[in-house]
Amino acid sequence: MLCIRLLNRDPFYNLAAEEYLLKNSGDDIFMLWQSDPVVVVGKHQNTLAELNYRFVRANGIAVARRLTGGGTVYHDRGNINFTFIRKGESGRLVDFGSFIAPVLEFLKKAGVEAVQGPKNEILLNGKKISGNAEHIYKNRVLHHGTLLYNADLNQLRESIKPKAARFADKAVQSNRSSVMNLADCLNPMPDIEEFITGFYRYFTERYEAVSYSPDNDERKAIQELALRKYGTWEWIYGWSPDYSYYHDFRNQKMSLNIELGTHRGIITRCILKSDSFSVDMLELLSEKLTETPHEENSIRERLIICGFGEILNTDDLSDLVLAFFG
Repeated sequence: MLCIRLLNRDPFYNLAAEEYLLKNSGDDIFMLWQSDPVVVVGKHQNTLAELNYRFVRANGIAVARRLTGGGTVYHDRGNINFTFIRKGESGRLVDFGSFIAPVLEFLKKAGVEAVQGPKNEILLNGKKISGNAEHIYKNRVLHHGTLLYNADLNQLRESIKPKAARFADKAVQSNRSSVMNLADCLNPMPDIEEFITGFYRYFTERYEAVSYSPDNDERKAIQELALRKYGTWEWIYGWSPDYSYYHDFRNQKMSLNIELGTHRGIITRCILKSDSFSVDMLELLSEKLTETPHEENSIRERLIICGFGEILNTDDLSDLVLAFFG
């Protein structure tokens, strides 16, 4: 087995590294990594329905989509991510317990009595400290999980708490759980780097593994995959299942009832109603938004083209743009 400690904090690079190693390496791999603040949705989720768009945007939190299914999670530098990539027999690759068990063993050695929950999460005192997901590729399985160590739990809760708008879709829905940080139960509490070093050493010794770092060619290939796929709007938002979006937006100066239908993130139906704007402006905007990506810059450009920038100040125009996202 190879043990890898990725030091890159870019979430798109790290998610791309998982896919690249899954599909291009023949070795069994254990990998530890961290990311700068990011909301990561599962492969089959409707991204906009899973996050508090205004909060994420205002706080500079990135949004990403991973290769595996399951629900939405939040990463920051207080969160530790672990990845197993292993080859096996067809039909026997999905086995959450075999990957979670050694993590529980390590935690027990660290003085933490955690358990595997009914949804393959790791629970401590009845609260979630880790979510886990898997993806199969040919005869290989990728299993990864989060481990909340000393993450910003307020940012976690706010960033994945959708507000105001309503979505109708057939996407996989997240199950919100009570969470806690692992560090709250450690006395004394090791520095996170010290904890990660112990985590890494434990798996290196347990599997008699060899420490490994991707070489220059591998890093270039991973970066290319991050740019070509993981960092793109088409993957992060456009991959969402078809959905309808409803929002009865109101503030002190204006109101707008919005109804959208989308396919692969492209608006296919747009119905707008308001007492604040003329029927002609609304009809023109509806026409311009149809076949347009449900994406902030695209919405803003169409609003300006249709004359809303001439009758609204900068702040009100921005508020109206964000009304199309929650």
